[in-house]
Amino acid sequence: MARAELSNCKRLLVKLSGEALMGEREYGIDMSTVTEIARDIKTNIDNGLEICLVVGGGNIFRGLSGAAQGMDRANADYMGMLATIMNALAVQNALEQLGTPARVLSAIPMPTVCEPYIRPRALRHLQKGRVVIFAAGTGNPFFTTDTAATLRAAEMHCDAIAKATQVDGVYSADPKTTPDATRFDELSYDEVLTRNLKVMDGAAIALARDNGLPVIVYSMLGEGGLSAVLQGTAPCTTIRNDANP
Repeated sequence: MARAELSNCKRLLVKLSGEALMGEREYGIDMSTVTEIARDIKTNIDNGLEICLVVGGGNIFRGLSGAAQGMDRANADYMGMLATIMNALAVQNALEQLGTPARVLSAIPMPTVCEPYIRPRALRHLQKGRVVIFAAGTGNPFFTTDTAATLRAAEMHCDAIAKATQVDGVYSADPKTTPDATRFDELSYDEVLTRNLKVMDGAAIALARDNGLPVIVYSMLGEGGLSAVLQGTAPCTTIRNDANP
């Protein structure tokens, strides 16, 4: 999928980090920030795009950090999955307050809080114009929400994955600490893996490559939001099979 073809996406999975929901806070959820994200999603839904979301939980709890502090890694990851459910409910609330129907589907059954993840049900929600928010990762420890996002995108037959970050694409190094870092317009999956670029974990990139899923990395802080990226008027990095970095 070349950059010029991004505007032809019919179904898109948007991956948000938990940190994206913090706004200017040091932790937790800033509802004004969540509302701005929801407004960007709504704009694209109103324009006919089908959207599903995966939200991380790093603003509340991160499994790897918990394991580093002495917790059992599996237990720490389960705590992180529960954090993603809280974030998903916050995003659902913001979308529905804007008049956009949304459903949270969790890989960990929690019927009094949200729907369990059932693939045909998720597909029906998308076909009916609802935003589907996938929570609790894959339901298994040792897998990141990046991998969960790629898995769900493949299952939902999405045209691409849009990963919202705090920078406008993939750089050769962290642009916050390396001012002369190079930004890439396009990369191949193998280039990302070979250069060890930290845009997504290796399992997620390999899964995207094996399923031919382009990954669009863009800044959620950029002017025009996701719409501008899809229309080709905002910078981003596209990761795909036949890219020429």
